[in-house]
Amino acid sequence: MGKQHHNQSIPAKPKQEDLRPVELVFARLDASHQNPTNLLLHYICVPLMVLGILGMAWAFPFPEIGFLKAYKGYFNWASFVIAIAVYYYLKQSPMLSYLMLFLMFGFSYIIMQFEVWEKAGGPALGLISVGILMLSLLGQYIGGRAEGKEQSFNDDSKLFYVTPLWVMYRLAKKIKLKY
Repeated sequence: MGKQHHNQSIPAKPKQEDLRPVELVFARLDASHQNPTNLLLHYICVPLMVLGILGMAWAFPFPEIGFLKAYKGYFNWASFVIAIAVYYYLKQSPMLSYLMLFLMFGFSYIIMQFEVWEKAGGPALGLISVGILMLSLLGQYIGGRAEGKEQSFNDDSKLFYVTPLWVMYRLAKKIKLKY
């Protein structure tokens, strides 16, 4: 029997015009986040930033609306933030939007526990949320300094909205979950 040659073809890289808009943004974020310290800080600080923003929205007083009295404490400004974010993420990637919704439900539970703590004499939810947000922004700043590409942060405000989805994308990619 003679030698058999296997023609293994290398899959072609997708052309830029074949990529979804969110994949182009992910590629930009991937290119500007190469430093392992910066990536680790993103994995920690971006979710904390989302928690801080949700907590601040939750703490902002919501008007008393008669038919919503049964849902007092569950329907608030954070509900709108979650709905708008999940809708935006759904248009980008359905699978990742479901993961983000699940994460935001988890954050909602944490925020409710912060409210219980506040009622028991602990610090105010707004104060906790601002503290979490400030610490996460500090971590982002330190990560940006470690990366050495601070300009990429200022290039596009759209990256701010997509970065939580990008973190979820990176984590989904690590566990080989198709997004």
